Amino acid sequence: MAVREHPPGVDTRHRLLEAAEWLFIERGYEALSMRLVTARAEANLAAVNYHFGSKEAMLQELLAQRLDRLNEDRLRLLDACEADGHVPDYETILGILFAPALQLGRSPAGGPAFLRLLGRVYSDASPFIRDYLQRHYRPIFERFFEAFARALPQTPRNELGLRLHFALKALSGMLAADDMNDLLAELSMGQSLGDAELLARLVSLVSPALVAPLGNPRQVNLIEQLLRQSNQLAETAQPGSTEPDRSRGKRTVSVRAPR
Repeated sequence: MAVREHPPGVDTRHRLLEAAEWLFIERGYEALSMRLVTARAEANLAAVNYHFGSKEAMLQELLAQRLDRLNEDRLRLLDACEADGHVPDYETILGILFAPALQLGRSPAGGPAFLRLLGRVYSDASPFIRDYLQRHYRPIFERFFEAFARALPQTPRNELGLRLHFALKALSGMLAADDMNDLLAELSMGQSLGDAELLARLVSLVSPALVAPLGNPRQVNLIEQLLRQSNQLAETAQPGSTEPDRSRGKRTVSVRAPR
C-alpha cells in the first residue's frame, strides 16, 4: 500500500475516521477490519482502542457525524413544506430526502464521498448498520413514511412500505457503487447538470415505483403461465445438462401479454 501524506494538523482521531469512512464505502461493514483502517490511517491498533474503544464505537461516531446533520436538514425542509397544513406530493418528498444530501456532498462538511457513504449506509445488510439506523433514526423514518402516506392515500400502507423500501434500496445501491460517477454521467447524457437537474433525474428513477398500478389478476395469470413454461422446459432437459433434450416432444405454453 502506498504511503499517504496527511495535511499538517490532521490528528490521529480524524485520520482513523477518514480511513474508516473510505473503507466502509468501498467494502461495507462486515469486511471492514481494524487492520485495514490502521494501515490506511498510518496508525496502530492502540490508537483505535484509545480514541474509540472498538470498531463498533468508531463506526457509530462516523455515522452520527454524517447522518445527524443530514436528517436535521431533512426534517427542517419537510417542516417548511408542510407549513400551514400543506400536503406535499410524493415527488416533493423524494426531493426532500435527497436535496440536503446533494448539498452536503458539495460542502466541506460532507465532501465528495458523501453520496456514496449515504448509499452504502442504506444498502449495507449488516445487522449492526440496520440496528443502528433503527435505534437512532426510527422517528425520522416514521415521519417521512407518514408524509408519503398522506401524499399517496390510495396506496395501502403495507404496500407503500414495500415500495419505498424497494425504490430507496435500488437508488442507494446505485449511489454506493464504485462507478457512481460514471452512472451519473450516463444519466446526464454527457451534459453538465446542476443540482436541480440531477435531483430531478434521480426522482424520476424512483417515483414510478411508488405509483405503479397494483398487480391485477391478468398480470398474475401471465406470470403463472411463464412459471409453468419455465418448469416444463426444465423437465425436458437432460440430467446434468443445461440444454433441452431435443429428442423429446416439445411442449410449450402460449403466453399472451395482458391487455
